[in-house]
Amino acid sequence: MTFIARLGLASLLAAALTTALQAQSPTPTQANVPYGKHARQVLDFYQTKSAKEAGKPTPLMFFVHGGGWMNGDKANPDFLAKCLESGISVVSINYRLIPNAIEEKIDPPVKACLDDAARALQFVRSKAGEWNIDKTRIVGCGGSAGGFTTLWLAYHPDLADPKSADPIARESTRLLCAITFVPQTSLDPKQMRDWISNNEYGNHAFALPSYQAFLDKRETLMPWIEKFSPYLLATADDPPVYLFYDSVPAMGQPAKDPPHSANFGAGLVEKLKSVGAPYEFNYTGAKDVKHPDIFGFFLEHLK
Repeated sequence: MTFIARLGLASLLAAALTTALQAQSPTPTQANVPYGKHARQVLDFYQTKSAKEAGKPTPLMFFVHGGGWMNGDKANPDFLAKCLESGISVVSINYRLIPNAIEEKIDPPVKACLDDAARALQFVRSKAGEWNIDKTRIVGCGGSAGGFTTLWLAYHPDLADPKSADPIARESTRLLCAITFVPQTSLDPKQMRDWISNNEYGNHAFALPSYQAFLDKRETLMPWIEKFSPYLLATADDPPVYLFYDSVPAMGQPAKDPPHSANFGAGLVEKLKSVGAPYEFNYTGAKDVKHPDIFGFFLEHLK
């Protein structure tokens, strides 16, 4: 067989494998449901068949994709098949990214990403009757910047406005619990550098051209940093969170992958200990983790 023929056969096999994988992946019950007017303000809803057949409201996993708030998509949320098999419905959201927010002159741009997640969660709760969802059993999940956003939802005071004329705005933004993968946990440039000496992540959230500009504007930005940083928002009455990192904490040391360093988790854990907020911290080499099977964390809190 010639090289060209082998290449053609390889391409056909790859295409067949992709098609097979796509066929195995669950498809949304409802796709690209708008929760706002922007093209990125859409979500996918996957309804678990077992809960629907049981005739009672289902718990739901609310998934926020990663990508540094700069890219990413709602396709293929984590734990999708496992949730559906376990009687848990799933919502996966898109949201306005930082370039979209800059186009819309939203200041600071990251506000659009976080506000969209909160609005999407309220929208989902407003659909509880139609989608057979138990409003009291919504769990969060996300990785990297999606993990940050999930922690922000978990720790931020409820954004529900009971006096609003908008019924969606009257819905809660609270989560029952959350699982996050390699999340950032602060947007304070000084704190991030104290934790991770070579960190250069975060200035883009405020549309700043460099990390030095971020440090220089820190005091001016502190009111926003306090509103956004999970570290600064966490209190004793917040829901349990699971923090997973694929590295070993080494506070104050440079990291191989600074934006996803386990130091972000270790820094947050110190705050959670001080306020008495519940958490699990799993990282490479961690011992005595209650739920080494991460999905078990969801199942326990949904009982």
